[in-house]
Amino acid sequence: MMSRAPLSCVVITKNEAGRIRRLLESIRWVSEIIIVDDDSVDQTREIAQSYGATIVRHQSCGDFDAQRNRGIAQASQEWVLQLDADEVVSADLREEIERQLLTPGSFDAFRITRRNHFLGHEMRYGGWAGQQGVKLFRKGRARYVGHSVHETLQVDGPIGSLNHPVDHYPFQSIEEFIERQNFYTSVEARVMLGHRGRLPSRVTLYQAAVRPVKLFWKFYVKKQGHRDGWHGLVFSLLFAFTHFMLWIKYWEILQAGSSSGKRSSGATRMVESLEHA
Repeated sequence: MMSRAPLSCVVITKNEAGRIRRLLESIRWVSEIIIVDDDSVDQTREIAQSYGATIVRHQSCGDFDAQRNRGIAQASQEWVLQLDADEVVSADLREEIERQLLTPGSFDAFRITRRNHFLGHEMRYGGWAGQQGVKLFRKGRARYVGHSVHETLQVDGPIGSLNHPVDHYPFQSIEEFIERQNFYTSVEARVMLGHRGRLPSRVTLYQAAVRPVKLFWKFYVKKQGHRDGWHGLVFSLLFAFTHFMLWIKYWEILQAGSSSGKRSSGATRMVESLEHA
């Protein structure tokens, strides 16, 4: 019988002990697991090691594209599956990946749809459903490029698409959402100042006072987030609030006269992806 091409799975982590086991259980079948860990202080590394994962310890400083590239460089197999610790590979997706790697043909990479779950509810509306990203690719034919705020996987070759989605469980509670976005927006406000400098006050006022209202209208009404019930309402409000929080932190830095910057990913990337959905 033909055997599929060998596959490495690369995952970046930071304090993911509460949920990484579910991911690792779903990828036991891959040839190799590479964990790039950002100085976790919980049991993330120990749990990953119990599944036979190779651990690469490296502080990200918010530069997640560099973390992903570091993991790709450590992968020893022909194909790479790039996942996050809050994702889960279903049995159907596993079967499709293994079948595809038997005869990948001319494709050097494949897009996979994310099936997003918010507080345990699958989000079907609100601009957060059906988003695709390249997650499976030949090693040596893809690399993350650009600033991590606009993290992009550049593929040198043709890209196909898989039919089955990867399940995504980014937030287990509202408290977790707020804590994570509080971190991301603090970093990204400094990034924004470094990239865009001191913007006119009218721009900041618009982004902080008007844009969040428009984003809520877009997610909840235009993208029909209301059809997800309470989950759609909370989702739309929280993501609009994330945009507000980012811009008032930018304003706060201006008031303090700070011009320092770090690179990041997260809240801005997520809101921007929704805006273009």
